[in-house]
Amino acid sequence: MPATVAQHLELRDRHGRVARDLRLSLTDRCNLRCTYCMPAEGLPWLPTADTLTDAEVVRLARIAVGTLGVDQVRFTGGEPLLRRSLEDIVGAVAALRTPGGTRPEISLTTNGLGLAHRATALRGAGLDRVNISLDAVERERYAQIARRDRLPDVIAGIDAATAAGLTPVKLNTVLMRGVNEDQAVPLLAFALERGHQLRFIEQMPLGPRHTWSRDAFVPSAEIRALLAARFALTPIGRDDDAAPATLWRVDPSPGLPGGTVGIIASVSEPFCGACDRTRITADGQMRTCLFSRTETDLRTPLRAGASDEDIAALWAGATWHKPAGHGIDDAGFEPPDRTMSAIGG
Repeated sequence: MPATVAQHLELRDRHGRVARDLRLSLTDRCNLRCTYCMPAEGLPWLPTADTLTDAEVVRLARIAVGTLGVDQVRFTGGEPLLRRSLEDIVGAVAALRTPGGTRPEISLTTNGLGLAHRATALRGAGLDRVNISLDAVERERYAQIARRDRLPDVIAGIDAATAAGLTPVKLNTVLMRGVNEDQAVPLLAFALERGHQLRFIEQMPLGPRHTWSRDAFVPSAEIRALLAARFALTPIGRDDDAAPATLWRVDPSPGLPGGTVGIIASVSEPFCGACDRTRITADGQMRTCLFSRTETDLRTPLRAGASDEDIAALWAGATWHKPAGHGIDDAGFEPPDRTMSAIGG
């Protein structure tokens, strides 16, 4: 395909959505074993040879931003802080420009372990903000969920991110019935006190096989009810049509400032019609949806000498066939073979 044609490509699907947000996984490995994400013994990790190299990661980001018009790049895992070269990758992506000449927004989804030692360098490399997983503020409860006693390290990472200017710091929480739904109010109080935005994420069927059920997950309406027992909430809506979180304003209360809280209701109130995301796994497979059971291999043509224009055309062509929705409510729904840690959030 001629370069002049490739320059006008975008990641548009047949339902009229255009993907501008790239979720780029840097590893499938993680140093936690959260119960909703993977078994206690972990998972078989990708061989190093199968994982995209730094140069390949940056090249795919360059194609996405420079040719396909992506203007947001989020690095995910597994745990992306396990990538020792993360600062170099962030710096290279920060130097990219969209066809309109703008710099992409660069963010990181992390469990926070080790962030205390790298937040300043990541900010200096060009990272704009972070999302940090926090499923409990009680140390014993956190250790029960993460299967690791690391809550003090996570809080140190949150504080370091704030000090480095990686703001707004967003805290991601997955509530599970009988496990941590009683943490909803303490978590929001923790976030408000420190000026962070808490985002509750409904548990999705992306963990170990046969561990998810509708009886166990806590839906958006129930999350709001839990919070309303302590806080006065006023609906705001979404920051923009494609934003996954619906926001509520939280009024100030005795001892606490006001703020906002978000809920990502992927299961009970799906927002597929406004989805603007495209995903690349750590081994270079393009996915149009977290729940997709099919992938488009970009790594093989990348390593076989395909041009940027060829890769862009392949990526755009696969995006055209993105389904209208994730289909969780369909009678024949089957979760993807990969778990969340292997897909990249």
